[in-house]
Amino acid sequence: MGNWIVKNLVWAVVYVLLLLGLITFGLAFLTNHNKEILVPDFTTLSVAEAARIAEQEGVRVEVTDSVYIRRMDKGAVYSQNPAAGSRVKKNRMIRLTINATMAKQVSMPNLVGYSMRQAKAELSSRGLALGNLIYVNDMATNNVLKQQYRGRDIPAGTSIDSGAEVDLVVGLNPSDNQTLVPNVIGMKYARAVDAVHDNSLNISRITFDDSVMSYSDSLNAVVFRQTPAASSAPLGMGGSVSLFFTLDESKLPK
Repeated sequence: MGNWIVKNLVWAVVYVLLLLGLITFGLAFLTNHNKEILVPDFTTLSVAEAARIAEQEGVRVEVTDSVYIRRMDKGAVYSQNPAAGSRVKKNRMIRLTINATMAKQVSMPNLVGYSMRQAKAELSSRGLALGNLIYVNDMATNNVLKQQYRGRDIPAGTSIDSGAEVDLVVGLNPSDNQTLVPNVIGMKYARAVDAVHDNSLNISRITFDDSVMSYSDSLNAVVFRQTPAASSAPLGMGGSVSLFFTLDESKLPK
């Protein structure tokens, strides 16, 4: 009698283990367990190229939004969600943001009377960028006196392309006209340009080395050289700085 009970208990345990194994195997099969796909990098590709690669890799793509980036090919993929390198299940939809073929129009704000930093922040909030700082003698340093686009004054309310660069004519008091060159080595593009402008200086040249081969690369490239170099010696406001970018970390100063 005792042996019969033991045998039944053993068979019951075996049955439960087999059942659990079948359930686990079934779920793994239905959900493609351990068969996740590595999301390709679609940035800078055309939508047609992205769709072709997506089909080869077992995912799908859909354009859900657009931006306007002047330095990028029209219609090219600007960003994606999930990001490249993410692991997803087969047939997962990857949402793409592309570079619009035509710039969105925005209204030019009135920046006259703003400080240079306030004006830069306002431009950014409107999807515009700061171009050159043009200094003229005035009692208030870095006070915006005029706003210009392509060499001409641009009135507030004028429609202008999103992403356009607006030059600011700003005041310069002879007794307050010196600044320092910031150290931007190791900084990415946007942060480096902001640092130079925040020190009342202009960007005279942007150069990418051979390691930067696409717009996506340019977003991740960092400054490995700047001219003039950062120093404690003062420089006149409105002076220029040249920046050189790379993806090759061996070029960065140790």
